[in-house]
Amino acid sequence: MSEDEPEDIIQALPLDGWHQDRGARMVSFAGYSMPIQYEGIIAEHLWTRENAGLFDVSHMGQLLISGEAVDVELEKILPGDIVGLGIDRMRYSLLLDDEGGILDDLMVTRRAGDFYLVVNGATKADDIAHLHEMLPEELTLNHLDEHALLALQGPKAVDALSRIVPGVEALVFMTAGAFTLDGVPLWISRSGYTGEDGYEISLPADAAAKIADKLAAQPEVKPIGLGARDSLRLEAGLPLYGHDLDTKTDPAMAALGFAVPKRRRVEGGFPGATTICRHFAEGAPRKRIGLILSGRLPAREGAQIYDGDTRVGTVTSGGFSPSLQVPIAMGYVTAPSAVMNKPLQIDVRGKRLDAVVAPMPFVSHKYVRQGS
Repeated sequence: MSEDEPEDIIQALPLDGWHQDRGARMVSFAGYSMPIQYEGIIAEHLWTRENAGLFDVSHMGQLLISGEAVDVELEKILPGDIVGLGIDRMRYSLLLDDEGGILDDLMVTRRAGDFYLVVNGATKADDIAHLHEMLPEELTLNHLDEHALLALQGPKAVDALSRIVPGVEALVFMTAGAFTLDGVPLWISRSGYTGEDGYEISLPADAAAKIADKLAAQPEVKPIGLGARDSLRLEAGLPLYGHDLDTKTDPAMAALGFAVPKRRRVEGGFPGATTICRHFAEGAPRKRIGLILSGRLPAREGAQIYDGDTRVGTVTSGGFSPSLQVPIAMGYVTAPSAVMNKPLQIDVRGKRLDAVVAPMPFVSHKYVRQGS
């Protein structure tokens, strides 16, 4: 590296110019310049809850893994039921260290000839190195670094997308399939990280602007920034890696029991299984909880949580809920304090704010499930 080169190079998304042309305010996130907002976080948040928001999540890592017995090999490093996953079906899962700490959370989809994984942008280089280390050399891992990823989220996402890509309405939550639009190959899943119904669309980066234009031309759709994505996922009670999940937390602490099904808890055979299964069976020492605060002042990441005079935990995500018009937060507390409706206090700039342990999601999920 020359003396003139910056230590941290901020990369541009395939749609960088597209965002700027639409007035986006850009910020650095996960090593990329990303749009944090266009017309305002609250307005964009509420638009997504009522209509359809278009998010650029191309910073995420998209991986393909293939080879003989790839499902069996993936079960050695992921705690989910990968062998039992049907074609074009997807699951939320986790990369774990030997103590059960969470290295990353991800989505995994079985396709006809391979597995498609989406990992977090800030950790994708480490995730790829970890997968190379843990998987047999006979398996092939491809990083789709010339692909973009768009998320269309909200109750009218199906109306907007099915108008230009007929057939996507047949997908249900956590299913996926191959489609085309004007000759562009699209891999579309009915999924997302806002709690709303919606889709994620993987496509070649050089076609991203063309497809984004078609989506944004639909009357239900507006481009939405990173700020509203964060407030939406917080209302949905969805953890963000590097904030609510890290190597100091395991799936039992993080209230992610659905990611470790009964068979895997019985059989084990994944990193940290002994500790994780014990915590599921006997109770974890710390637990992720939701909190609703009194008043209007929000608590941010790092704020300390008290039970009387005893510090019992820390806020990991927090903000003011545009949908509920109250401050909400999630964090970790010691197990005795993780009791629903229990009153706690949060220290915000030296002032104790009253809060109560609340169920998550704060705003109900709107997923379209099989048979619904």
